[in-house]
Amino acid sequence: MEREVAWKKYPEGEKRQVVMDFAEGYRQFLSDHKTERECVKYFEAEAKKAGFKDLDDIIKNNDSLKAGDKVYRNNMGKGLAMFVIGRENPENGIAILGAHIDSPRMDLKQNPLYEDTDMALLDTHYYGGIKKYQWVTLPLALHGVVAKKDGTLVTVNIGEDASDPVFGVSDLLIHLSQDQMKKEGAKVVEGEDLNVLIGSIPLEAAEDDKDKKDLVKKNILRILKDKYDFEEEDFLSAEIEVTPAGAARDYGFDRSMIMGYGHDDRSCAYPSFKAILDVEAGEKTYACLLVDKEEIGSVGATGMQSTFYEDTVAEILSLLGHDSNLAVRRAMRNSRALSSDVSAAYDPNYPSVNEKNNCAYFGRGLVINKYTGARGKSGSNDASAEYVAQVRKIFDENGVSWQTSELGKVDQGGGGTIAYILGNYDMNVIDSGVAVLNMHAPWEIISKADLYEAYLGYKAFLKED
Repeated sequence: MEREVAWKKYPEGEKRQVVMDFAEGYRQFLSDHKTERECVKYFEAEAKKAGFKDLDDIIKNNDSLKAGDKVYRNNMGKGLAMFVIGRENPENGIAILGAHIDSPRMDLKQNPLYEDTDMALLDTHYYGGIKKYQWVTLPLALHGVVAKKDGTLVTVNIGEDASDPVFGVSDLLIHLSQDQMKKEGAKVVEGEDLNVLIGSIPLEAAEDDKDKKDLVKKNILRILKDKYDFEEEDFLSAEIEVTPAGAARDYGFDRSMIMGYGHDDRSCAYPSFKAILDVEAGEKTYACLLVDKEEIGSVGATGMQSTFYEDTVAEILSLLGHDSNLAVRRAMRNSRALSSDVSAAYDPNYPSVNEKNNCAYFGRGLVINKYTGARGKSGSNDASAEYVAQVRKIFDENGVSWQTSELGKVDQGGGGTIAYILGNYDMNVIDSGVAVLNMHAPWEIISKADLYEAYLGYKAFLKED
């Protein structure tokens, strides 16, 4: 069942310009927001502009909620839950869009700064599944925060402005790589070798200074103190992420694609966010969950396995006058969700890993993955046939271009999403997102048409009362 290319719906002119304009907004967002903290800060600010109120303020003030109210809740600056309250009791179910906003990267270790042969470096620990060799010889940026003992939070963003320096991980020159090139791909570059070079000028020590060791490191510490006002010890309570430096770019002569860092999963988070902004209150309550830690198993206080979402639903039900454990359980069980997460696009350079009748293609619209997982569907949600039919109907009746896919050939590999976590509440959920080339690489690629169809599909899903 071959699907038509979605671009056919958008002939050159006004119709195509709508797609391009939406993609341009996303491209700018992707360029400027490379960490989960930066994403949450943006989403919260935009939500406030759209009339969303902070749920914690409502709770603190002992206010109530009513149909039509729009609320959000910030989870430690790394996640955001948004709700548009419907006319029905939420016990009857909530329409949920769930996406993650963390992406594969390198994190600085807690004691990262050291000097070796008159070079200052930062030690890292990679985050999520990456091909480590892809992260060398690239311009890299530092993003994050440094939390000081006095409560001050210092924001770090170095490497994105044209006037900023950039950083990087070095690699062996080809002339000396005979032994390296014989290694398996997973070991061409080892995790402990992903050390970021940050400086090479020594501090100008006084003639009578007896301690003349690590002068390059000391010079870096001087710069950090002068510019950011933090000490080496403050790295212990810092969260600094190493990401590719530079803006997302239009890709291809026809500008039909976008190359950028973090499409997984911000190419689904952004249209999910835009969808809930652009729908009016209906019968059902709508929710958009933007969560952290998916790339490492959705664990921890800001991951989907946290009780944060369930607790937030409980707070909303209480403010609506339905304060009971049973009401929360009913709301969760009766909900329906799209796990808004990316899928692997067919790559004609590597056809052997896909089965052509069951894979996603660029430009053919929003991708539905009935199941993900690995081998015998291990770790997969595996949506029911009835729910797949319901989602098909919604998309078809709203003119959304969509396609189905598996994540590669059977036994070839696999992957997971947050779908099974929502499914554990006994709710209907299916994976639905944008097809990505170069997934988990520093620079990933998506189709602008697929991005826009995701937005249309997510909006249609929410409006289906």
